[in-house]
Amino acid sequence: MWCTLPEISVNRLAIKLKPAAERMVKKGHPWVFTDGITKISGEGKSGDLAIIFDNKKNKFLACGFYDPESPIRIKLLVHHQSAKIDRPWFSNKINKAFEKRKELLKSKTNSYRLLFGENDGLPSLITDVYAGVVVVKIYSAIWFPYLKEVLPIIQEVTKGTAVVLRLSRNLIDKPNPENLQNGQLLYGELPETEIEFMEHGVRFSCDVVHGHKTGHFLDHRHNRKRIGELAKDKKVLDVFSYSGGFSVHALAGGASEVTSIDISAQALEMAKKNAALNKFSGKHKTMAIDAFEGLESLKRQGQKFDLVVIDPPSFAKKINEIERAKVAYRRLAKAGIQLTARNGILLLASCSSRVNLEDFELLNQEALQRSGRKFKVLEKTQHDIDHPIGFPEGAYLKSIYYQLY
Repeated sequence: MWCTLPEISVNRLAIKLKPAAERMVKKGHPWVFTDGITKISGEGKSGDLAIIFDNKKNKFLACGFYDPESPIRIKLLVHHQSAKIDRPWFSNKINKAFEKRKELLKSKTNSYRLLFGENDGLPSLITDVYAGVVVVKIYSAIWFPYLKEVLPIIQEVTKGTAVVLRLSRNLIDKPNPENLQNGQLLYGELPETEIEFMEHGVRFSCDVVHGHKTGHFLDHRHNRKRIGELAKDKKVLDVFSYSGGFSVHALAGGASEVTSIDISAQALEMAKKNAALNKFSGKHKTMAIDAFEGLESLKRQGQKFDLVVIDPPSFAKKINEIERAKVAYRRLAKAGIQLTARNGILLLASCSSRVNLEDFELLNQEALQRSGRKFKVLEKTQHDIDHPIGFPEGAYLKSIYYQLY
């Protein structure tokens, strides 16, 4: 049974844009910023339908949700051809998204991202599924008027046994219709908040109510699988390990020893718990310490690893943080190089969308060249199949595998 979901009426707003903003919309970009708007027919509220008309012929250009709380004032749903934003429209979008994930679900995997915001044409809406438990996370109040329509479709498409609502930080402390709460169970039963699921045959668990984001990070799934394939009889270092994604795959893949570093002792306990869900014979060590300090400590000890994974959180969430982020990436690359054994493999990753792949690769190459070591790029990867890239800003994750000699 569903809990009570809000009934909220929405208005239509007629919008005109500045030429530069109009050009971006014509190219299919999903965002219109506040300063790109020149005319609006009324005072909009969250979730109102913003209809954009072009300046020359006053014809329909695009339609989206109006968001008065965000500098991205309009989050677009439809470009060039008008559409009625109703249950059939949402159903079509969600079913198309599910079709893209079907290939992944043919593997021994029952955890996946069904909806990836703008990249699936549904801005500010994330939906992850863990062994039939659906976690819907909304990043804007624009979705409150549409939950009654959208959530049952998501449950039907996924055949979800339970649906949990997660709210972004900016929504948690604000009043909302029906007083919906972060972590609230909206449908079905959830005897335990911790859910066990599978990722390419490797077992994990996550807390879908209290865990970070929706409980787990699914975007690196392919890279975790690859590390597992490379780990046989290897000594592995997993930096910023969180709940042990890379560590567990490495252990399950036959690593002789894995060291997990994370500043959170609680996250490392979850890493140990995840490892214990699987069969492995290697040693699993943990270090609850700041990553930079932990790397320095290992270097002083003269440690070397056959396989080093450095996957930090985003260092540049704002434009003014980009240069500081680059300094941090250089430091991490240098430390990773120093700890990688001869003929070892170093995986450097970034989830900072404001630092693009070209800049990230250049930072790493500078560190490698300064080290004097010869190296070879083995592989470059982006998001897994359930994290499609629909527009430039949607491409945040990049990972590069280096063989060091």
